[in-house]
Amino acid sequence: MPMPTARTSMTPAEWGMLIALSLLWGGSFFFNGVAVKDLPPLTIVFSRVALAALTLYLFMAATGRRLPGSREVWLAFAGMGILNNVVPFSLIVWGQGQIASGVASILNATTPLFTVLVAHAFTADERLTPLRAGGVVAGFAGVAVMLGGGHLAGGAPVLAYAACLGAALSYALSSVYGRRFRALGIAPLSVAAGQLTVSSLIMLPMMLIVDRPWALAMPGMDTVLALIGLATVSTALAYLLFFRILAGAGATNISLVTFLIPPSAILLGILFLGETLLPRHLAGLALIGLGLALVDGRLMRRRAGAA
Repeated sequence: MPMPTARTSMTPAEWGMLIALSLLWGGSFFFNGVAVKDLPPLTIVFSRVALAALTLYLFMAATGRRLPGSREVWLAFAGMGILNNVVPFSLIVWGQGQIASGVASILNATTPLFTVLVAHAFTADERLTPLRAGGVVAGFAGVAVMLGGGHLAGGAPVLAYAACLGAALSYALSSVYGRRFRALGIAPLSVAAGQLTVSSLIMLPMMLIVDRPWALAMPGMDTVLALIGLATVSTALAYLLFFRILAGAGATNISLVTFLIPPSAILLGILFLGETLLPRHLAGLALIGLGLALVDGRLMRRRAGAA
């Protein structure tokens, strides 16, 4: 199946949607940080995808829309659900049980670096250039700075870092994989609802077996409200924007949203969760930011044009 051609630049409207999406997903790290204090990771992820799927179904029913029924489309939903929901959500929530939400969001900002490599391997129109290769090197140098030499033997925090990086890789794979829905002619709303439905079906038995939710203590109201916000605002609404931008701007452009997420996630974590960032975290963020600027290439093109 031929893949649609991606554009290298975005329209002002797409930039506006990208900024809005970054605020919604930045909030997801805050909501995770609240919920993880009361609930285990798989229960949080199942609640997120199931409530988000229900929200989208209600919206589709109110607007007279229905999901497609072909086997090919639902297999595509399954692949997207695993790559874009099940794997990254679970890894991030587990990681946030051991590291600050701001740190998790910074590690999540490596998604465009992984996306450059994945897109180079699996697409014909988003190739790796020397400038982008330099961006990848700078970005992962930032991750190394964040880890710090003394943390390599630290056990759990390093595993939490690895989990967040694994989530970023999964998001990169989903960004490229999701381009097929444009070729299939599937609307963004249907893609979001379909992948969340499959994700809910996958997460349900995992949650029941591992977390045994009937044995858990009743969560507090803060946790309940965090789950609702995580599902409705940071998932259902966010995915509508995500797939709309992806359909027009391409995998590498949509992945730039992860660089816009850390400021809001860091601010919410400091104000409401009592979190702090160490100098090495900020230094790592600066290097990742440099890497993303090189990957994007807009600033370099503008300087060249001005010259």
